[in-house]
This record gives sequence, structure tokens and C-alpha cells, in this order.
Amino acid sequence: MGFASEWLGSAALFPQLIKEAPENDTGIIIVVPSYDEPGITRLLDSLSDCIRPDCKVEVIVIVNAPARAEISCLDNNKQTIKNIESWKKVNKPFFRLYFYDTGQPVLKRWGVGMARKTGMDEALRRFDITGREDGIIANTDADCTVGRDYFIALESDFLKKKGRKACSIFFEHPLEGEEYSPDIYLSVRQYELHLRYFCQALRYAGFPNSFQTVGSSLAVRAIDYMKAGGMNRKQAGEDFYFIQKLVAAGGYFNLNSTTVYPSPRASGRVPFGTGAAVGKMMNDSNITFLTYDLRAFIDLKLFFGLCEDAREAGEKNLHKLYRKLPDSVRSFISEEELTGKITEILNNTSSDEAFKKRFFDWFNMFRVVKFLNFTHTLMFTKVPVYGPSAEFIKLAYSAEYNGNEIEMIGYLREKERLF
Repeated sequence: MGFASEWLGSAALFPQLIKEAPENDTGIIIVVPSYDEPGITRLLDSLSDCIRPDCKVEVIVIVNAPARAEISCLDNNKQTIKNIESWKKVNKPFFRLYFYDTGQPVLKRWGVGMARKTGMDEALRRFDITGREDGIIANTDADCTVGRDYFIALESDFLKKKGRKACSIFFEHPLEGEEYSPDIYLSVRQYELHLRYFCQALRYAGFPNSFQTVGSSLAVRAIDYMKAGGMNRKQAGEDFYFIQKLVAAGGYFNLNSTTVYPSPRASGRVPFGTGAAVGKMMNDSNITFLTYDLRAFIDLKLFFGLCEDAREAGEKNLHKLYRKLPDSVRSFISEEELTGKITEILNNTSSDEAFKKRFFDWFNMFRVVKFLNFTHTLMFTKVPVYGPSAEFIKLAYSAEYNGNEIEMIGYLREKERLF
């Protein structure tokens, strides 16, 4: 029995999907959920064009559809399978390529979360067979492409590095071109600007666990995938929730030495992510993406800084710290709740580092998002993304910035590469 056999027996959605035994030196398995994606060969071409790593690689495509899928989407799934089979006959990639057609499972709430889980569980089973607890399970999407250094970056900066358990891989949406309409490029520029602004504004505020949560650029070791309970079954936002589990476990990092290129196209299949955001803006005649007011992040910075002072202030002075908090924070958290939590943390930690970890285990990303949504109902208003992003660059990086969205995104990409 392997290291994950028992877990797979109770938690996997499907029994073993791939009958062919994996090669013992397989170190990386890529999982690709695919629904209504007959153009998947573009991704396969991109993966095949990558520099070959030292370890063996597998790619597992999970062709799937929800119960209420349209006939045209089901027909496209059939075409996807034909295209994969034809591609395999013509090409001789360095990786083993498998696909599995789930059909339309009767499982409730079937969506991309369950499709990802199906593929990731099978990848775990493959590593369980070879005993590779350290094997890398990476996710991408059928409409993505990747940089030529994708596999060697996963190998050198993750597989061969001890202590690293999971990561967000750097991504870049195409921001201009002729493949899509000008409105799509305008929409995706605003959405990516929001993602960069949100992530970096949280880091500026002192939040240590700010990572991009894009499902198509996520990778995790096999053993840590299992320890986190596997991918959840949410129909959408599954990547966000799963990544928060991985972050809390420690060993999470940014893999910035390669790049994933997600598609900018609109999609109505899920309520979150690039496709949903672009689709919503395309339906809005103004094509405007609204984001959080910068003042909310400034308030968080003051809050986090005061809480770090709690160890020196002592329990008796916690009420004084509370009175120094911004109105937004005091409206969100009562004095009783905050002082009680800080007291509990103080009584169970003996160092600044331990205090900080325990504090942010409590005030985690879920609580941050609740705070931001709460304050933008009560005292702030969401605003078009360009304004606060420009203000943030001036505040955080001491740089005047009057460029357009493309130049601003390029600037923030460069900063994020350093994380």
C-alpha cells in the first residue's frame, strides 16, 4: 500500500482512470480540466515546445461537462477528444499524454472544482504507485499557453528545492493584439490590473500571505495535496479556497522563474476568474472594472502595525491600542473580540514570529476579504481600477505614474516578479 492509497480509497471521486503504469522517475504531472475546449491542441503545442526537464512528465486532460451542458458544448468535447488523439499520432512529445472523459457525472454541483479534483486525485494516484511523495502536481487550463522554461522551472525551483510545498506560478494575460476584439483586451487589462493592485496593496499593508490565486497557475507536492484534503468540490472559486489551505500549512511560495499565459476571452461557465470578469465587463457598456478603495488597505496597514505592537504594550494596554484603530476596523471588529483574541495569542506564543503567524492564521485572507467587502458597504465605495492603482504605485514605490493600463501592468509585473 502506498502513502496515499488509503486516502484515495475514501476521498477520490473516481477509481483508477489510467491503467498504464507510470515511469518511476516521473516528477511532474500536469492536470488540465477541459470543457468545451476543441482548441486544446494550442496548449499541447505549447507544452511540447517546452525545454525538456531531467525528470519524466505526464499530462492528464479531464474532459468533462455539467449535467445541463448544451449540445454544442458536448459536441465540442467529442471534438476535443478527436483532436487530442490526432495530435498524439502526429506529434512525439517528451511527456506522456492521457485524457479521460467523465461524460456528465450525476454528482451534485459538478463544475471545474470537481474536474480539477478528478485530475489531481489521479495524479496523486500515479505518484502513490511510484512512491514519489515529493512529486509535483501542477494545474493549467485548456486555453492557456506556457513559457518554454515552464518544466525546467518547476523542476529546478520546486521539485529539487526542499521545504517548498506549493506555489503560485507567475502569469501574464495577453494585453493587446488582433486575436481578440479591442473590448476583450481592454477588459482583461483592467482585470489583471486589479489582481496586481489587490495582491501588492495587501503586501504593502503588511499582510504576509498575499498570493495570486489563479487555478491555471497552481502547483503542489503530492503529499501536501493529500494533507490539505485534496481539491475541494466547489463549482467555482475552488482555486482560491484550496490555496488558502495550502498557505496556512506553510511552505507556499511564488514561482516567478517562468510564466503561464491565460486566455483573455470571456466566459459564462463560472462566476469568478478571468473569463467571468471579462464577460461581465463586455456586458457593461462602460467596460469598467471596479476595485477596492486604497484607503481600506491603508487602514489595514495601521491595524496590522498596531497589533504587532501588542506584545510590547501588554494585555493591560490593549484597550488603548484599540482606540487608535481606524473607524473602519473598529466597525468591523469589536473591542471585546479583538482584545480577547490578542490576549489569547499573547498567552500562547513566546516570540514575535510565533505571534505574527498565529495572528494571521486568525486574520487570514477570508477575514481580509470580509473586511474589505464590509467596509465597501459601510464607508467606502468601489472605484474604477486605474485610479487607485496609480495612487498605490505612488504611495508604495515612491513613483509618479501617469502611464496607460499596459504600462502600469508592466510596472506592477516587474515588482511582483521580485516577491
